[in-house]
Amino acid sequence: MMPFSEALRTWRRTRRFSQLELAVEANVSARHISFLESGRARPSPAMIGRLGDALQLPLAARNQMLTLAGFAVRYPGRQWNADEMAPIRAAVDHMLLRHAPYPALAVDRIWRVMRLNAPAHMLFGTLGVGEGDSLLDLMLSDVLPPLVENWPEVAQRAAQRLRTESAAQGGIAELDRAAMQLSLVPGATKRPAGPVVPTIFRLGTMRLSLFATIAQFGTPDDVTLDDIKIELYFPADAGSDAALRALANDAAAG
Repeated sequence: MMPFSEALRTWRRTRRFSQLELAVEANVSARHISFLESGRARPSPAMIGRLGDALQLPLAARNQMLTLAGFAVRYPGRQWNADEMAPIRAAVDHMLLRHAPYPALAVDRIWRVMRLNAPAHMLFGTLGVGEGDSLLDLMLSDVLPPLVENWPEVAQRAAQRLRTESAAQGGIAELDRAAMQLSLVPGATKRPAGPVVPTIFRLGTMRLSLFATIAQFGTPDDVTLDDIKIELYFPADAGSDAALRALANDAAAG
């Protein structure tokens, strides 16, 4: 296990801060940052909190920093099905349910599906994905590329997002591996014609052009909650909107 000093130095460099810049952000002296990184000074829990805020560390990384410095972790990682998480589950279900007839789902830090609404069940179920399955596995499989009209552009944008998310977390091997493979997809030469790059599905005779927004909890105090992302899909054109509404009506009638 690396010492606290090395972990601090690694995170500082990951965030591209100099010692002076970190000192300014954390409201301490640059000399103290130097002492912490050389092991000549030992941090307090409060100092680790200030450094975590300055470096915008995820909660799991803050726990690790506390452990490396010899302190107890501060942020729990509750099980998703724990009683304390009931209001969180209700909030996620509320967002997903109200988003119908458009697809919506909740994923964890490595893009494992935690929850889907009914339209997402219909869409991703067609692709063999349900709760507990990985969207990374789907993207790296042979299933998805033939069904996505603009797969090279989608793959390249997904690789960019994966790299960004991995860097924000200090490096996640699963995301880095997926980003590397997706970045090798050839043919992404088109410039987007609109404000977003949608994913254009071709499912039989149905064409669905969808773009996504991402929502997260604003004040997490739990490692599990800190990792959850809500993916809300919207139609990128009138035809896709009509198709999604027709699917919802058919499901309600059947």
